[in-house]
Amino acid sequence: MSVRSRSADWLQRLACGAVQRAWALAEEYGRVSAARPGRLRFARIGDGVCIAFPPGAIFGEEYIEIGAGTLVAAQVSISAGFLPGQDLGAAPVVTIGSRCSIGRGSHIVGHRSIAVGDDVFIAPYVYVTDQNHSYDTPREPIGRQPPVNRPVVIGDGCWLGTGAIVLPGTRLGRNVTVAGGAVVRGEFPDHCVIAGVPARIVRRYVPDRGWLPGPSTQEKT
Repeated sequence: MSVRSRSADWLQRLACGAVQRAWALAEEYGRVSAARPGRLRFARIGDGVCIAFPPGAIFGEEYIEIGAGTLVAAQVSISAGFLPGQDLGAAPVVTIGSRCSIGRGSHIVGHRSIAVGDDVFIAPYVYVTDQNHSYDTPREPIGRQPPVNRPVVIGDGCWLGTGAIVLPGTRLGRNVTVAGGAVVRGEFPDHCVIAGVPARIVRRYVPDRGWLPGPSTQEKT
């Protein structure tokens, strides 16, 4: 190897190391917490919260509450409203409970009300929204029709698998498991497993009987 080649190789290794060290510093000092919120001014951010660097799109944070001990991975988007600075009233729009975990690349997009309970685990690339396009007028482009907002509630202890989509009007009870890739809309009781497009109950817990397949007779009707 020539002197010139060795010099070029040394410079590349030096640059690679410098970039990696700089990125590690950015990850360390770019994290958002209650003690170091940076430019973000949340309605409430609890002790022990960590939002990893780099974040996704975070805006409308004055209408967002995050409970203590919640961990938010990198590239997660959490928003309230269409754009920063929008007046959404007095109440919080997005409420995330304590000790939750939100996986990389997930989106929580609120316009009216999204309430995530305590101890909820959200896998990577999950999408949760309380707003959808309407298509009531056939002659009008869908994107120009007024959106429809319906509150979303995700109960304590739920687990949402990778790639799940939670649509407006969804209400999940406590400890509901949502399979990866499921498209969820409607109300589901405590202690059930839902899967599919659209999501259906595939397992349910019945006291004194344990876990049983499928929905109950009442749910089938």
